[in-house]
Amino acid sequence: MIDLAPFEGKRILITGGLGFIGSNIAHALAGRCAELTLVDSLIPQYGGNLFNISGIEDHVQVNIADVRDESSMDYLVRGKDYIFNMAGQVSHLDSMSDPYVDLEINCRSQLSILEACKKNNPGVKIVYAGTRGQYGRAEHLPVSEDTPQRPTDVNGINKMAGEWYHIVYNNVHGIRACSLRLTNTYGPRHHMRTSRQGVLSWFIRIAIDGGTIRLFGGGEQQRDFDYVDDVVEALLLAAASDEANGQVFNVGSGRPTSLKEAAELAVEIAGAGGVEIADFPADKRKIEIGNYYADCASIKRVLGWEARTPLREGIQKTVEFFRANRLRYWDDE
Repeated sequence: MIDLAPFEGKRILITGGLGFIGSNIAHALAGRCAELTLVDSLIPQYGGNLFNISGIEDHVQVNIADVRDESSMDYLVRGKDYIFNMAGQVSHLDSMSDPYVDLEINCRSQLSILEACKKNNPGVKIVYAGTRGQYGRAEHLPVSEDTPQRPTDVNGINKMAGEWYHIVYNNVHGIRACSLRLTNTYGPRHHMRTSRQGVLSWFIRIAIDGGTIRLFGGGEQQRDFDYVDDVVEALLLAAASDEANGQVFNVGSGRPTSLKEAAELAVEIAGAGGVEIADFPADKRKIEIGNYYADCASIKRVLGWEARTPLREGIQKTVEFFRANRLRYWDDE
């Protein structure tokens, strides 16, 4: 584990704090800081879940608010030492069917947060959750941070804009900010109601249910799969280091795995379910990015971070968590 001393006695805000990554940050910091505030809209399709803070309720303050609400953000950012800005709309398909909502959440709301900080707390440090979707189809592998960004969907475009708002406010207004481009994060507390927010988590749900995982296009597409504890460590390291200010970092496992391998491993560990190959649906084919895995040399060099959790171990922990807490995450039960 990393040293949490930089967060002792600090006041911390996590946007999207009842969601997947935000709540896992909260579990890592609970009891270590003077004040831990979680803001979340609890809009069902975005993954906010009060059960995600089970066991740490006494260590957090929960504020049900939408990051698009400028007056709420003006109030919430005051006096905070760190902001982990995890709120966002992450579904690629949803961004194509309702691009205006994606624009509001992933662009306008980011400006609301940054403007609130500029007016009320310019000394804060902000860590933003970017995405590998900003790159689109990889020109070469592994993908480094200087690879041209050519998103294949509206979500990638808006996340790219949200990231660069943070970098501009760092460079122009002196608000210390950085961005971590995350890819295929999975693990406990993930949103499990639909398939639109995380491919491996959905594979795990299907396997637990004893269903059949359908792989489009043969399943040979390679991906980075990052266990959430490793991702949280990367975010904390970025927050604690001023060397990260104004920088963007890829976060990846360093171990590219095909979708077929990941699906078969989920079935093996769950002891249930199966895998079949299927034709691509038209809506998914149009935004499919092919192979992707990240060059993480930059974050290792600057922050000393690298992924530590093997895929088998991460899937095992995830299966165990959701088997124990199924009724809290399965929408249909």
